[in-house]
Amino acid sequence: MTYHLAIDIGASSGRHILGWVEDGRMHLKEVYRFENRLAEKNGHLCWEMDRLWQNVLAGLKACKDAGYTPETVGIDTWAVDFVLLDAAGKILGDTVAYRDSRTEGVRQALEPVLPFAEHYARTGIQYQPFNTAYQLAALQKEHPDQLDAAKTFLMVPDYLNYKLTGVAANEYTNASTTALVGAASRDWDDELIARLGLPRGIFQPICQPGTVLGRLTPEVQAEVGFDCTVVLPATHDTGSAWLAVPARDDRAVYLSSGTWSLLGVENTVPITSAASAAANFTNEGGYGGTYRYLKNIMGLWMIQSVRRELGEHAPNGTRPAFPELIAAAKEAGGYPGLVNADDDRFLAPKSMIGEITAACAEAGYPAPATTGAVMQAIYNSLADDYRRAIAALQSLTGKTYESVNIVGGGSQDGYLNQMAANVTGLPVYAGPTEGTALGNLMVQFIAAGEYTDLQAARDAIKQSFAIQEVLPQ
Repeated sequence: MTYHLAIDIGASSGRHILGWVEDGRMHLKEVYRFENRLAEKNGHLCWEMDRLWQNVLAGLKACKDAGYTPETVGIDTWAVDFVLLDAAGKILGDTVAYRDSRTEGVRQALEPVLPFAEHYARTGIQYQPFNTAYQLAALQKEHPDQLDAAKTFLMVPDYLNYKLTGVAANEYTNASTTALVGAASRDWDDELIARLGLPRGIFQPICQPGTVLGRLTPEVQAEVGFDCTVVLPATHDTGSAWLAVPARDDRAVYLSSGTWSLLGVENTVPITSAASAAANFTNEGGYGGTYRYLKNIMGLWMIQSVRRELGEHAPNGTRPAFPELIAAAKEAGGYPGLVNADDDRFLAPKSMIGEITAACAEAGYPAPATTGAVMQAIYNSLADDYRRAIAALQSLTGKTYESVNIVGGGSQDGYLNQMAANVTGLPVYAGPTEGTALGNLMVQFIAAGEYTDLQAARDAIKQSFAIQEVLPQ
């Protein structure tokens, strides 16, 4: 049996998922899981990169200890965040996370140099306060010495791949989220980089998903007990998740449901019109020359934050299970509260419960008095966000969509799936759950010749995993 390994790292946890193909069907096995978290360092919210790297190694060793030696391995993570390396390959400064507030006001400050309308027309990337371009501008102001000393720019998965192989490269799907890559060219926009005053030499050649990056360094081999080939999947986790959508046709809306909800469609050309910019849809690079035309929605982060906050105030520190929170929401199903889930106020509030309570009151609703009402407000808001995003999508593309296809951990939330079906009036197809890891593995399967192409792999998903149909009520 030939095994492949997806290292799938999200904002709150990471998993090493083993995958193989038997009789044409895909099989998955989790071999390692770890917690990911933010830490406050030097006045900023930062990722613990050394800890992340040690967990990547620990998961590889766990794979070997369980009796599996993968032929290939691929890493995917969240987007936009990066590291700068010096001439010796060491990280310069802290790896500041996208939820940090250092980019406040950066867009406005850059408007005279690079108006957002032009920025969007060149890159097709929506405005988010944490776009990499803005993070680099903020770093340039706070620590110009780090940019002066930098020799290499790597996104988070690029850095972990560099640690595995010694090869520095920028993978396309993640690089596209920087708002520094031309939408049409799929390469670094040199003029844009120059106008922002960034050093062009730090950016590496852009490699497409499916590229064989290299093999493990001798040092890593000695640490984990085996050698294998590192293949670039769509290293942006949403790019991987969308590969695992078993869409029936081009009338399907894709929804990757996790910490973020990413809702949109798969296009072969970017849409960079003024109307698209105004609607804040993005054109992120996808596998095989496609574009993920989508809207960022806050997603399960709000629920995760409420759960964490309740645990902090519990006498024994135990967080309520997700089914408990869902049950509480159902009990408060009549609560009408609704907030704008995309408001930046929900990115990293001190108290998510307090922020939701205040937002409901400001919108004219009775303040939610129970955990169930807070949860119902979140569900109301997410479902309504899906409805509005689909309406905008139909207007921008000129297509009428006939289904919503949900992948990722959030596809397990039957209550949210039903609400999504109800408010959109569309059937929802939920699953597979391990969408991101599966999409990561699909690129490896194709590179290894297990499937001839993406369509063959997507067809196999329907035979390999249960997909739940949820009809509007």
